[in-house]
Amino acid sequence: MARNNALQLGAGHVFIIFMKNAFPINVLKEIKNVPEVCRVFCATANPVEVVISESELGRGILGVIDGQKSLGVETEKDIAERKALLRKFGYKL
Repeated sequence: MARNNALQLGAGHVFIIFMKNAFPINVLKEIKNVPEVCRVFCATANPVEVVISESELGRGILGVIDGQKSLGVETEKDIAERKALLRKFGYKL
């Protein structure tokens, strides 16, 4: 899947990681610490669209559209639940 999607993007200096039965947040720090990684555009389970630009030099990723339009703002309860989930994954102390 990663190879096929990278070929469809056709942009240079790009790699894609797909994970099954895992949470991207658990490996995000390790990926960011790889010296060759300049930017992480997206770490999500949501459907995404990749915004590409093309010039005479080639193609590049401008950004990623991740998720749907916002439905509202987090309540205090929502914030507490999100933080508890992040702590469960070991991402937040």
